[in-house]
Amino acid sequence: MIVPETQIRIAAPGDEDVLAALDRAAWSPLHAVLPAPAEPYEPFFDARHLPEDYLVAEVAGEVVGYIRLALPTPLAATAHVRQIQGLVVAESARGRGVARALLRAAVERARAEGARRITLRVLGHNAPARALYASEGFAVEGVLPGELLIDGEYVDDVLMGRSLLA
Repeated sequence: MIVPETQIRIAAPGDEDVLAALDRAAWSPLHAVLPAPAEPYEPFFDARHLPEDYLVAEVAGEVVGYIRLALPTPLAATAHVRQIQGLVVAESARGRGVARALLRAAVERARAEGARRITLRVLGHNAPARALYASEGFAVEGVLPGELLIDGEYVDDVLMGRSLLA
């Protein structure tokens, strides 16, 4: 079977409904720190989550994933850093390189914006995501043991990052 190529683009306001539906469908305690979504749903895009913060993955014209890339804080002291604040791939597209394509696109976008570092936070029990990030050059830079209480279990918050220089 031939797998169509993944296309990456910046999100547009018109993507809100499809991204919100994708986000809700992909919710899992493996990666989520918030409770399962329930109606009435909050808007996907808002003052803190702008369309231009998201890169969208499409395969054969269908939106199958997104990654959110943003400043880690509003401080000028962290303006040289970008942080991945969400990566979602539709169940139907998993295992086809979509997450890797999104991650690589986020790294390139961060470089193009002049960033020197890129960071992320991942739950300690999310072995698939941690392996992906490590394979793309992210290293564990810190662990906050038992930082989060999810479904009655204490979970480590793992801080990962990499340089964008060279």
